[in-house]
Amino acid sequence: MGKYFGTDGFRGEANKNLTFEHAIQIGRFLGWYYGKNMGKKAKVLIGKDTRRSSYMFEYALCTGLMASGADAYIMHVTTTPSVAYITRIDDFDCGIMISASHNPFYDNGIKVLNGNGEKMEEETLLKVEDYIDGKIEIPCAERAEIGRTVDYVAGRNRYIGYLISMSKYSFKGVKVGLDVANGAAWQIAKGVFDALGAKTYVMNDDPDGYNINTDCGSTHIEHLQKFVVEKGLDIGFAYDGDADRCLCVDEKGNVVTGDHILYVYGLYMKERGKLLNNKVVTTVMSNFGLYKALDKVGIEYEKTKVGDKYVYENMVENGHRIGGEQSGHIIFSKYATTGDGILTSLKMMEVMLAKEKPMSELAAPCVFYPQVLKNVRVKSKPDAQNDPDVQAAVAKVAEELGDNGRILVRESGTEPVIRVMVEAGSDDICEKYVDQVIDVITKKGHLA
Repeated sequence: MGKYFGTDGFRGEANKNLTFEHAIQIGRFLGWYYGKNMGKKAKVLIGKDTRRSSYMFEYALCTGLMASGADAYIMHVTTTPSVAYITRIDDFDCGIMISASHNPFYDNGIKVLNGNGEKMEEETLLKVEDYIDGKIEIPCAERAEIGRTVDYVAGRNRYIGYLISMSKYSFKGVKVGLDVANGAAWQIAKGVFDALGAKTYVMNDDPDGYNINTDCGSTHIEHLQKFVVEKGLDIGFAYDGDADRCLCVDEKGNVVTGDHILYVYGLYMKERGKLLNNKVVTTVMSNFGLYKALDKVGIEYEKTKVGDKYVYENMVENGHRIGGEQSGHIIFSKYATTGDGILTSLKMMEVMLAKEKPMSELAAPCVFYPQVLKNVRVKSKPDAQNDPDVQAAVAKVAEELGDNGRILVRESGTEPVIRVMVEAGSDDICEKYVDQVIDVITKKGHLA
């Protein structure tokens, strides 16, 4: 990770950590960089979510791009996966999504995608950072070389058509609930489900610039749980602010997490001979119950660091077809280069309709183990993590848990914190083993 760009873009509170000047600078560099490298006027695609500051950042990015000679194509309010898709199929030099995903309205972020619709290579982002820090000078475009903006809402419509084409089944007669989080899926999700014949019930679809993710969407799924039960729906789907995540609620009101989705669709792929390499890609934070369920059906798995970026890199490198996170970032590499919440919901509908089973039955074999996670603030993360006595304590817990649980000790990527997590048969067992390791960290003097 660089100085400004993390695993999911340049993110911060609008006009505090992430300012309109930053957006202008990012636009200035990308417009110049792609124009210089390609030997022609650069074409850059821009999308945004519904938060108030997204409009400011959209115009700031356009200003920077045009000043460097690039043309900025504006998709307006749309999802992150739609920007990734249109960037790739319409041959843009790069794409930019303005969103802070599941964060509150006052935060925002700038995600940069390469011409393949993938998260931008770190090498290029480091050059952007050098420009922001004044280490690089670039000229302004003049006369006929100055860029322009182009309304590109047609790209969003084409993405909607692509999603509709993904379904092998009619949804006629299926009652579906959608929580669009007052965010980017607001103008897309219902249209897709309606077009496929579903009886669609939508909540949190009245964005005002301030209510994105506020007590709604995938981070507050309890409201969709209640909605599904009260309306007697067959299934519900909840998205986050930029709709690259999806969580489900079954017909009984139970939450179906990203781990459940990996199990349900991974098994569906295996049964049809579509699960290349017989592997599902997870992160280290996937629940132990997922691994036990996959073991029972003979599906192998790989574990990456936390972050859909690392999941996707593993999938590309090894040719895997499905991967994701418990939070609902699910990647279907045959169809998309990023997590796509609406695509994920369509794939879950496909399994239900193909197997003619309710989601509660499909997800039932993936039983979550109780989990206790505690954060320990330390003086030095590496010193605490690599202490021989701490490692011995972790090894002892792992041995005692055996096949009935697991322990994970990892460093926070953003705070001076060590995270100690245990999954086991009961909360009491989890607490006991987590505290055992924390006691050793404390006794060795690592606490901050």
